Amino acid sequence: MAERKENDFLDDLAEAEAEVFADDMAEMDDAAIEVDSLRAERDAFKDKFMRALADAENARKRGEKARRDAEQYGGAKLSRDMLPVHDNLKRALDTITDEQREAVPALLEGIELTMRELLSVFKKHGIEIVSPKVGDKFDPKMHEAMFEAPVPGTKSGEIIQVSAEGFFLHDRLLRPAQVGVSSNPG
Repeated sequence: MAERKENDFLDDLAEAEAEVFADDMAEMDDAAIEVDSLRAERDAFKDKFMRALADAENARKRGEKARRDAEQYGGAKLSRDMLPVHDNLKRALDTITDEQREAVPALLEGIELTMRELLSVFKKHGIEIVSPKVGDKFDPKMHEAMFEAPVPGTKSGEIIQVSAEGFFLHDRLLRPAQVGVSSNPG
């Protein structure tokens, strides 16, 4: 009987230890689950933070590019509106005869000074003149063909006449040069 009581006692002790162990394991499992949950939440927040940081950097770069473009090309409309002024001053200077130079030198000097000042302002703001020459190869990226004509002694695609100069604003075409192009077959 004493042996039986001892066995019952050992069984009860083992059962109690098993319950304590099970409780400890349950607490560890709960803690481990909570730690895993917190790690997953931390990783999700870190991922969101990194994405937000990348989005902010991309927005900063886009804003910087937009600012540079606005700075360089914001005046394109005004620049285009000034091109006829250049064209008219150029035509006026090209049509002056020697008699007119002698008759009204001060007026002509004023027109020339105005043209030089306009070209200086163009240069200051990144406007460059595209001046093709007769005989140059037609380039559709820089020239606008106003007409085609079969001119003897020329090759197809050669410029045979320049009607108006073209202009670049920094690296963008503001207005193509207006030209006549040879259509000679051979």
